Amino acid sequence: MRKIGVLFVLLAVFSGVSFGGDGVFSQMPVEEVTVFKDGHAFVLHEGMMEANSNGEVSLDYLPRPVIGTFWAYSGDKRAKLKSVVASKKVVGIKKTAMSIPELVEANVGKRVQIREHGERYDATIIEVLKQTREEFERSNPPGSNEQLTVTSNIVMLKLAGSTKAVQINKITDITFLDEPVSSFEKEEFRNVMTLKFEAEGKKLPENLNVGMVYLQRGIRWIPSYRIDIDGEGNAIFKLQATLVNEMIDLEGVKTHLVIGVPSFAFKGTVDPISLQQTVAQLGRHFQSNSRTAYGFDNSIMSQSVMYSERPRRSNREPAGNDYETMDLGPSISGSTKNEDLYIFTLENVSLKKGERMVVPVTEFKVSYSDLYKLKIPFAPPLDVRRHYNSNRQMELAKILNASKVKHVIRVKNTSEYPLTTAPAMIFRDGQILAQAMTRYTAVGGTSDIELTLAIDVKVKKKDVEVKRTDNVTNWKGHSLDRIDMEGSVGLTNFLDKTIEVEVVRMTMGKIDSASNDGEIEQIDVYGSGDFLSGDLPVWWNWYSWPWWWYHHNSLGQVEWKFSLEAGKSIDLEYKWHYLWD
Repeated sequence: MRKIGVLFVLLAVFSGVSFGGDGVFSQMPVEEVTVFKDGHAFVLHEGMMEANSNGEVSLDYLPRPVIGTFWAYSGDKRAKLKSVVASKKVVGIKKTAMSIPELVEANVGKRVQIREHGERYDATIIEVLKQTREEFERSNPPGSNEQLTVTSNIVMLKLAGSTKAVQINKITDITFLDEPVSSFEKEEFRNVMTLKFEAEGKKLPENLNVGMVYLQRGIRWIPSYRIDIDGEGNAIFKLQATLVNEMIDLEGVKTHLVIGVPSFAFKGTVDPISLQQTVAQLGRHFQSNSRTAYGFDNSIMSQSVMYSERPRRSNREPAGNDYETMDLGPSISGSTKNEDLYIFTLENVSLKKGERMVVPVTEFKVSYSDLYKLKIPFAPPLDVRRHYNSNRQMELAKILNASKVKHVIRVKNTSEYPLTTAPAMIFRDGQILAQAMTRYTAVGGTSDIELTLAIDVKVKKKDVEVKRTDNVTNWKGHSLDRIDMEGSVGLTNFLDKTIEVEVVRMTMGKIDSASNDGEIEQIDVYGSGDFLSGDLPVWWNWYSWPWWWYHHNSLGQVEWKFSLEAGKSIDLEYKWHYLWD
């Protein structure tokens, strides 16, 4: 099973309470848990459990694993796991008597004084009449609805020389002449998992080292960073984790926090071993000595560039689902940015079900540089804009005039850890500068973290149509005109220092030239998976783009990188054209 654990550990989550022997309940401890950012966890339970005379260890807690991820095992060389059976059984549960009927049931054989409608008499409780299990099974053949045996409202009392049957609800009070008992056993349905073992060779030992693993949703870790910059190119990153536990109590457990999420192909399907009547549609590198070590490639679930609150419950979840009240906190979801798998290990984590915990994870130093970035997105051609009504014209104007220079820090990840997608607070000299979002950055890679809008770097943009040439080509019955455009972007640095600037200008059409050594790139719209799968501008669906557009036009991009001295200005010019019917 150790070998199975190495292969499967990344995939499973453990939770279970067991009872062994002849019905004595006990706990199977959680030894190790691996937690993913999407709310899935892989938990390992293992412990010495008492087996009954038939070699059975019974658990009265059933996990809700993702289908195909449940594995039980024997950690004892003297015993071999033969089978695992999940079933609903009637078990006797010891409870405290909370009413007169329950006190009567708990004190069979005791001498009492009964008051019934003002009459008092001494008696001995013989029994509370109830249906036997044999009677119940004879009157409820296999296939009938599951029910418990029926307890009546009649108690049999032994009086001097006679036996009396009394309706318990007519008893107003009881005086105990013998020492009373305050607890009694009551039948309940319980989902029970029975692990059947057989001896490997000689006699099966009474106590077995057994365990199980599986993947289940219910524990999430939410990363966040504090970034302290010194203004001289050095940054201290402090990573902390918020742990949200809605699955099972953890007590002194080794906890692995995984950057990245492997692809759980069947995460929406619950394994039948859980005995669930319906399937809940939930709508998130280990160390070499780890018992839950795993091996996966770099193809993993995408991470988000936005931090958002998800609804706490999916409307598709059936009533009565345990996940109805599950609150796993805000999540990071949906993006095209992939993260490699990496693990941080925390020792001795104790966290009860329903509790949250914030814990420091690691701290490291990296280098950074200040950068001022401006990106001017592509806009619909003039011929398309003429089809918009006045409200959409105004909305488009706001969108196109919203481009501002942003002050970012470009981080060079020289640490031994990848950066993960997470909210981050940026400080300098103890003062907060901004809250931003880090994106996944591999060791040795770079990423930009936005600080603020650079209001002291002014932007001026202008685009004009300079020429229109009729019937430059005829394609499949369409006579197409060529529209030539010219544009410029002007920047002025009102800061008291020289700044490093990057400007990107995108256009719908082919870029013909660019000043100041601008780097030109054309994107095939029709064949670009990045474009088609990415976030399209809000105005994209305002117009039904003709099929010939993609054949004759593409997206153009010019990128400039330069230094801009204090008080200086620069004009970046470019020309482009597109074809139109």
